[in-house]
Amino acid sequence: MNVLVIEDDPAIGELITLYAEKSGYRVSIAHSGMTGLDLFYETPADLVILDIMLPEMDGWEVCKEIRRFEKTPIIMLTGKGESRDKLKGFDLGADDYLVKPFDPNELMARIKAVLRRANPLFDADAPIEFPSLKIDLQHYQVTCETQEIVFPPREMELLYFLASQANHVFTRQQLLDRLWGLDFEGDPRTVDVHIKRIREKVGDSNPYWRVKTIRGVGYKFEVENQ
Repeated sequence: MNVLVIEDDPAIGELITLYAEKSGYRVSIAHSGMTGLDLFYETPADLVILDIMLPEMDGWEVCKEIRRFEKTPIIMLTGKGESRDKLKGFDLGADDYLVKPFDPNELMARIKAVLRRANPLFDADAPIEFPSLKIDLQHYQVTCETQEIVFPPREMELLYFLASQANHVFTRQQLLDRLWGLDFEGDPRTVDVHIKRIREKVGDSNPYWRVKTIRGVGYKFEVENQ
């Protein structure tokens, strides 16, 4: 998971980086609003930690710009604890709000909680294994017939989700709601495209498992004797 920290105080930035990296996150840091926004578009982040009082462009404006195009979770940091500031942050689309000085362990807990809300697969357990197939979502790795296969994130998440609910049938809409989000406005057939690409990578003739189309309904990850 990639975390972008936009914080003008080097000491606070270093503290957040230290704790976040110890928690297993990859961290990028920027010390101004404009630099942070540029870095956000250059290096996609899974979560943004955003200070309000920033040079060049304040945190409110950065949050507003991010929310124009992206739904990336945002935790805002501020030295003020007034209710109106919190409400303003939430109105602009922030997911959480933490007042300085803060306990770094509390920030790590909030990061985990926000990511869990944003991504239903964030707390994925140990790798799922079937004969000749291993799906490791935490490391985004799939091994099929001893060969490691590269999957784009969404295909990986779709395969993991179906395999974690083996033999359960899901409609296209259920898969869209769960993995693309309730407010997804694209073509529902995007699920079909992703399923097709998954089959091209892992095949559909394994005697023990396969991604099966249930005509008129949707898809399931079918496993023999389960």
